[in-house]
Amino acid sequence: MKYTVPLEKVIDEFSLETIYMPEGEHMVESKDVNRPGLRLSGFCDFFDNRRIQLIGKMETAFLSSMPADLRRKRIESFVECGVPAIVITTGLDPLPEFVEFAKKHQIPLLLTRATTSAFIAMLISFLSVQLAERISIHGVLVEIYGEGVLITGDSGVGKSETAIELIKRGHRIIADDAVEIRRVSEKTLVGQSPENIRHFMELRGIGIVDARSLFGMGSVKPTEKIDLYCRFEHWDREKIYDRTGLDNHYTTIMGVKLRSITIPVSPGRNLAIILEVAAMNSRQKKMGLNAAQEMFKGMGMDEHPKEIFEELKH
Repeated sequence: MKYTVPLEKVIDEFSLETIYMPEGEHMVESKDVNRPGLRLSGFCDFFDNRRIQLIGKMETAFLSSMPADLRRKRIESFVECGVPAIVITTGLDPLPEFVEFAKKHQIPLLLTRATTSAFIAMLISFLSVQLAERISIHGVLVEIYGEGVLITGDSGVGKSETAIELIKRGHRIIADDAVEIRRVSEKTLVGQSPENIRHFMELRGIGIVDARSLFGMGSVKPTEKIDLYCRFEHWDREKIYDRTGLDNHYTTIMGVKLRSITIPVSPGRNLAIILEVAAMNSRQKKMGLNAAQEMFKGMGMDEHPKEIFEELKH
């Protein structure tokens, strides 16, 4: 599915000045941006007219060095391609031809005071999130000690109740019940709540509550990178759960591998504390420290610790 973002949202996000804005709604559909130096020099192959185009000091100096007739021809040939918008960077005064042909061909012409390189980085980051491939799943997303933890499991297993306990312990809720996940890069997933249910939580026996109103602004967060996938399931006495943590387990969502754990749920288990430990342990593993491996090395069982541990249990 192709996604778009209104150009007006880009303008508001970066406080762009409007030099010329034609009537109607203008949409951006590409998360890539372009500096059209080659296009302005006359090389037209592979030019993607879906991208926002940036004109900085280099492009302005290059065009200013041209004879007037050639400059007009090159600028009009570029503008008439139908790009979504042209942004003049570094607070430069736009060349008169850009204003003239933007009006003639109904192309938005904008201005930013930011340098070209800085604006490219900010714009790509913004568009990567806004135009990212996305899915919605049933679950809860919380931030625990800076780690984004996605909790899934059957309805009624205790996800929302655990999230409430985590909020009371100083952590933050991003989404409850429905989590919208966006793939913003090859290795990164970002989660947020659908706008119409943002900050709201459902607790069986109580109903809908507003976490932001009950616990304050510090209890909620609009988006968060997903670092750990956690599945709650009712305790199955016939199932063998991981007791060492020697091996890393992963769940793949939208082609991105997430470190994952399964937590069995039974009466008396404090799931909020377990998740706090899981988040800290996940961060520790990312930093290269595996507690189980360290323990077995200290016991002189660093070659086949998993097999030895299984033998000791029996």
